[in-house]
Amino acid sequence: MFLELDGHGPHYAQLTRAMKAAILDGRMVAGSRLPPTRVLAHELELSRTTVLAAYEQLRAEGYIDGRVGSGSYVANLPIATAQNAREAEFASPSRYVRRARLGHDLRPTRQHYEVRYNLLSTNPLINTALIDLWGRELTRAATHTALEENNAQGLLALRQQVCDYLARRRGIRASPDDVLITSGAQQAFSLTARVLLDEGDTVVLEDPDYFAAYQAFAAHGAQLRLVRTDTDGLVCDELPAAAPRLVYVTPSHQFPGCSVLSLTRRLELLRYAAERSCWIMEDDYDGEFRYDGRPLAALRSLDDGNRVIYVGSFSKMLFSTLRLGYMVLPAALRDDFVAAKYLNDSCCPSIEQAALAHFMESGGFERHLRRVRKELMARHQALIEGLRRYAGGRVDIVDTPAGMHVVAWLNGYDHARADALVAYALTRGLGLYPMARYVHQPPRRAGLLLGYGRLSTSALREAMQLFGQCLDEMEAGGRHTPHRHGAGFGPAGAAGLMEP
Repeated sequence: MFLELDGHGPHYAQLTRAMKAAILDGRMVAGSRLPPTRVLAHELELSRTTVLAAYEQLRAEGYIDGRVGSGSYVANLPIATAQNAREAEFASPSRYVRRARLGHDLRPTRQHYEVRYNLLSTNPLINTALIDLWGRELTRAATHTALEENNAQGLLALRQQVCDYLARRRGIRASPDDVLITSGAQQAFSLTARVLLDEGDTVVLEDPDYFAAYQAFAAHGAQLRLVRTDTDGLVCDELPAAAPRLVYVTPSHQFPGCSVLSLTRRLELLRYAAERSCWIMEDDYDGEFRYDGRPLAALRSLDDGNRVIYVGSFSKMLFSTLRLGYMVLPAALRDDFVAAKYLNDSCCPSIEQAALAHFMESGGFERHLRRVRKELMARHQALIEGLRRYAGGRVDIVDTPAGMHVVAWLNGYDHARADALVAYALTRGLGLYPMARYVHQPPRRAGLLLGYGRLSTSALREAMQLFGQCLDEMEAGGRHTPHRHGAGFGPAGAAGLMEP
């Protein structure tokens, strides 16, 4: 226990004042147990008699309570917080923090985790078989990883596996020197802002956009320029004539609009970046999950000018609490990004990196992906079939066989009525998310972003039946009869990929 004696008067009086101050300013909280008198006397190099005298004085004044056979405890006192309030009054966060707080408060989704059927688009599928596999990989890695290893760029074995994987699955040629291991995609956005952007620099984003990337660049003081997307992805003809510093895109599966950037526009975007000497950030957040054939080649694979910063994450491919991702960097930026990563957190956890590297090398990673892809395809089909059966002509479905979400535009609904539908569905146990919250200029039509990663196929069918009933009841003016949800699911209808 740290207690500083003031040097005035007898030792027991000094100790009494020091302990009162610690109690009043909250360093010794109510209910906490005080050290035994012998221990505290030894720590402070005082006699035990001095400490006993201080404890007796504090007990007499009501600052501590004695419990027979247990010891002494800090009393529960109504301590004033005026000093803390004065300290808060003078706190002045930086412009970065103020912008970050604003962005956090304006997040487009309220995540209805408490509802039975939550159609949140960012909920990944959970492969329950992976839990034991990952536990074994962690145990193995813990016994084989050098505990003093500290490489800001990332474990070489993992960087090599990332290169091998990207060459096979995404058509990207890279060496381990090009790869930087990050704490997920969000750190990649933040590092990019730190390395490339000064306040006032222009960043182009898609509209609609991924809000977490938008917030990361806005917090660093970037001027954000939104460019429209359509069925072929980013409309390159509407890119600004003046060179931006960075263009952020999700070309393989636009978030949240679901379009795929066409080959013609990919080449246009690369030519634009080369002519204006700007950088492109390719966020390939779910490019692995396509259900109509092989995954598309990444934009980076077409980049002869070395202008594309490629970002991938293992969070959606494995599980969201695994905070590991990666960047494939142009050679001109590698040293700058590694330096920024080192200042940010020194390095990502080595044991987790080693476990993932071995999981990929052993083939377990791709076996897992095959199972997940097959299950996601079934869930995608269940959602689409349910929408068509229960919503019929009341929705237009943007059916892209990829990712973990679809867009359903509501026929005959304005945005106010769509919000009313969302609020009403919530009372019925169905979590819906309006597209308008992802778009900075409200779209002409009202729509919903429907995620299917966390619900089983049977739960999705029940959710779509409930969605159809909500539409019926909205059309009938909110009148409805009692409805009994199907049985057999957890509190949010969640389901992982179960063992066969």
